[in-house]
Amino acid sequence: MSLARHASDPARSRGRRHPEPPAPTRDAFQRDRDRIVHSTAFRRLVYKTQVFLNHEGDLFRTRLTHSLEVAQLGRSIARALRLNEDLVEAVALAHDLGHTPFGHAGQDALNACMTEHGGFEHNLQSLRVVDELEHRYPQYDGLNLSFETREGILKHCSRTNAERIEASEPGGVARRFCDGTQPSLEAQLCNLADEIAYNAHDIDDGVRSGLISIERVSEVGLFDRYRREALAEYPQLQGRRVLYEAIRRMLSAQVYDVIDATRAALEAAAPADADAARRAGPLVLFSEAMRAQSIELKQFLFRNLYRHPRVTQTTDRAQQVVRELFAAYLAGAEEMPDSYAQRAGRHRAVADYIAGMTDRFAMREHERLTGRRWTEE
Repeated sequence: MSLARHASDPARSRGRRHPEPPAPTRDAFQRDRDRIVHSTAFRRLVYKTQVFLNHEGDLFRTRLTHSLEVAQLGRSIARALRLNEDLVEAVALAHDLGHTPFGHAGQDALNACMTEHGGFEHNLQSLRVVDELEHRYPQYDGLNLSFETREGILKHCSRTNAERIEASEPGGVARRFCDGTQPSLEAQLCNLADEIAYNAHDIDDGVRSGLISIERVSEVGLFDRYRREALAEYPQLQGRRVLYEAIRRMLSAQVYDVIDATRAALEAAAPADADAARRAGPLVLFSEAMRAQSIELKQFLFRNLYRHPRVTQTTDRAQQVVRELFAAYLAGAEEMPDSYAQRAGRHRAVADYIAGMTDRFAMREHERLTGRRWTEE
């Protein structure tokens, strides 16, 4: 299938920070994807929290399974829109590489520890991982990914950090945060696929955990519509099959909505190429009705799952672990591997080390350094 004229063409990529000859059998974005999959940071995602800590159950999503779901949704939509599937997949698989252990709780704690030293942003950390922190090649640090993949990984960025990146890489991946343009259509698609994926799988995990019920989720119009449709077609359906079928239908409806709304936006804007699409404003989007329903679902999950007392209790404990690890490594750099202990900029080195940890390694390190087990907290 040929790419749309506004899709990202690997033959026209803006290239890599360190020039390399092309691979004989793969284009630039396929090569990026493969480098990401083989990275150490990608493997660690299997033991990093999405909502529920890794040790709380084998069937809950992790950062790895979430990234795979985002990639699947993204590729499906990209294929329908004739966007570059390989770029979508590369960005989707890499977008959470910089996430801390313990999910957003770990990120918030690490950001607080780094307040006077540049702060901590997980999207920026994902870029640091692929640009600097992976050490796999003799010629350079990082994975040396193409501009388009790096641009998509940097989903959010503060103005201060954007200006700092722009100063060292003029016209680079942070320029759009300074001039108000958009990333590639493929990056925009990944952002939306991320939202679709976590809304759906957090319903599944929330019900599996017992913290929310199908009946409670049915207060949300988007979910209830497809639950009712499923039961109308299959009146004998019971238990988790009702949940699975409702989520499946909801996912499909959101995917088709994005395809239809994006096609209409692209037709109206008529971008001549990928760069014109960046200047045209957001073009990969929900319809207004679906956007409102998606927001309602997000708000429901925030109130009833992410702020559930059992989740916040774990969150508080996780933040304490991160704070105490940070203090311990800051006081004794010898507790870290030499590759971190000997770096200039102690605070950032400590943040990089903690951010790279899995949940269970962070727990083990905390026990080693403090003598206290997680279960004793």
